[in-house]
Amino acid sequence: MVLTAGVLAVDAGNSKTDVAVVAADGTVLATARGGGFRPPVVGVEAAVDKVAQAVEQAFTAAGVESVDHVSACLANADFPVEEEQLAAALHARAWGASTEVRNDTFAVLRAGVTEPRGVAVVCGAGINCVGMRPDGRTARFPALGRISGDWGGGWGLAEEALWHASRAEDGRGPATALARTLPAHFGLPSMYALVEALHLEHIGTARRHELTPVLFATAVDGDAVARGLVDRLADEVVTMATVALTRLDLLEEETPVLLGGGVLAARHPQLDDGVRDLLASRAPKAVPRVVTASPVLGAALLGLDRMGASGEVQERVRAYFED
Repeated sequence: MVLTAGVLAVDAGNSKTDVAVVAADGTVLATARGGGFRPPVVGVEAAVDKVAQAVEQAFTAAGVESVDHVSACLANADFPVEEEQLAAALHARAWGASTEVRNDTFAVLRAGVTEPRGVAVVCGAGINCVGMRPDGRTARFPALGRISGDWGGGWGLAEEALWHASRAEDGRGPATALARTLPAHFGLPSMYALVEALHLEHIGTARRHELTPVLFATAVDGDAVARGLVDRLADEVVTMATVALTRLDLLEEETPVLLGGGVLAARHPQLDDGVRDLLASRAPKAVPRVVTASPVLGAALLGLDRMGASGEVQERVRAYFED
């Protein structure tokens, strides 16, 4: 049995946790998947317990008892103080000799670049942006929703669509096909009926996420309100990316801008074209591309960066996940 490996990589999001055990030479010894990581809902220790289940499974499959370094990219690690608290909680589990925690957006960024240099915007349930340079400088946002100045993400888009559709139906706002397409998704005849069903929880709160694809489909059909929301999201994505590039003094250098998360990875033509057109105008040297690799790859590469691994070692890990 190999008792110690090089890196334990953890990518823990709200809905799932992926882990990988990586040897010092870049060989991926084992991977595992566990439940979502939600410390604000269940508490830190219970959330770490979810990660522990996947880690124990991966350690058993890899035949190891510990690693040299734990590289964890976690949802809900929005401030440095939260990263420190979560790092302490993970380190207490004695999985590795050292532990580093970053926000999970850093995993998407590192997965999409060959060196720790660039900017990533992730738009899934929420929206976030980070940037990094090889010298350790980073740029980030709190990404806590409207209280921290954010707009967008699947949840936010669904809320906006509901707002416009309700006002269109009762006369307070301009006409939009969303007043028909949103309730029709749930087999309901009107926005009034949909609002009632949501309020009384006949339709679960989590199902509001289903309305984001409806919004995009309505935009494709030419609805002006829906198209306006998609255009606004493109503007938000580019605004965040441009600010991060500026903070890192990368605006005048050719720099990758990685686009990740379910909303951006879906490559909706209006959104995708809008982001690229706005970037070409505001940050002409930015090189946008969608990240499709698993974010746990990014967590592994960040760990290998910390250990000073060679490019050959890093490419071995990348080949495993990209193949």
